[in-house]
Parts: sequence; structure tokens; C-alpha cells
Amino acid sequence: MARIHYKVVAHDGGWAYKLGDVFSEPFATHAAALAAARRVAREQHVPGDPAMIEFEDESGRWHTEYSAGNDRPDADVVS
Repeated sequence: MARIHYKVVAHDGGWAYKLGDVFSEPFATHAAALAAARRVAREQHVPGDPAMIEFEDESGRWHTEYSAGNDRPDADVVS
């Protein structure tokens, strides 16, 4: 199982949560960004429906694969 960590950081004149190099929208307060990050982390645990998915990797190549919908990552928040 993959493990991911959302981080709450100062960003764009406010606060945001980020995963890797990707930032969320800005929030006015640390508390608001933390609450949003916790909500997003909880949603990562909810299984989805089986589906074919497409994604682009770091080198710009596109991939298509089947997702069973139940292989959710273990997500948490580091503030």
C-alpha cells in the first residue's frame, strides 16, 4: 500500500496543503488549510468504483490502466 503525506505550508500570502510539489488553493489561516488537508486525507481512504484511468508520468508519457477502486493509499497530514 502506498503511503502519502500532505503537508501544510505557508504559500501565496496564506497557507496551503501540498502533496509532493503540488499545492492546494490558498487558505487565509493555517487552521483552515489544516482542516482541508485532513478532509482530503480522509477522502483518500474511501474506495471508488472500478474504472479505466489515464495519467501522465514525469517524463510526459501517458498511461492507461485498470483501477480496481479499492487500492487506496494510506494518507496522513503533517502540519
